[in-house]
Amino acid sequence: MLCEELLGTRSYAHIIEPAFEVPSEKEAELLSCTERLAAGEPIQYILGYSEFCGRRFAVGPSVLIPRPETEGLVAEASRELLDRNGRGRVLDLCTGSGCIAWTLALDFPASEVQAADISEAALEIARRQFPFEKTQPVFLLADILSQPCSLEYSGSQPAEKFDVIVSNPPYVKESEKAEMRVNVLKHEPALALFVPDSDPLLFYRAIARLSQSLLLPDGVGIVELNEDLGPETAAVFEAAGFKKTTLFDDFRGKTRFLKFCR
Repeated sequence: MLCEELLGTRSYAHIIEPAFEVPSEKEAELLSCTERLAAGEPIQYILGYSEFCGRRFAVGPSVLIPRPETEGLVAEASRELLDRNGRGRVLDLCTGSGCIAWTLALDFPASEVQAADISEAALEIARRQFPFEKTQPVFLLADILSQPCSLEYSGSQPAEKFDVIVSNPPYVKESEKAEMRVNVLKHEPALALFVPDSDPLLFYRAIARLSQSLLLPDGVGIVELNEDLGPETAAVFEAAGFKKTTLFDDFRGKTRFLKFCR
């Protein structure tokens, strides 16, 4: 990936062009980048972008690198919007890089997409992903753990409601750090990853509470979750009044998502 970006070669260049030599003017930059790789920095941060749902998203240390698993959440949200003829109001909570919000906004230009995050640094990246696109999500600074949350009101009036609420919130327990690679632990934002072992579902309780007030009666919510906490996560939404909850797997066969509705 690095050589393709810096040198214009393909991954198989060393096989079909064994005599290829790195241009001397590229050596210093290439060596600098390989040193960063050797230190565990993610290739996506070095390149400045990550692929997601067929688009290239800008990324940096203030946002989580989009994971291919999360494309399953987008696919399910897309099915919901297709059932609504491509028109709907969507809210993306804990948006990070904005990859979910932007994908839904660009794929469904007749829909209205809003997205929120607690990190202004993350929102700065999210807002400038595709500056020349006519269809743009609205990005809002909000702490979904606060009560009341600023998303619940527009001025002094209750906020408008949504057809679809999506979220990929922090869900990795602190105790799981020992199983994680250095490129994640030392470089990706802990704010977007970790929750305390004493309360690993705190974001889901917040999402359930917000969904009670912001989801339309026939609306649907979809969240990404910790594969070890599927039934417990479903119980949070059931306790909040969402009578129908469905767990489903990612492409690796791991329980990764929950869909809920009234």
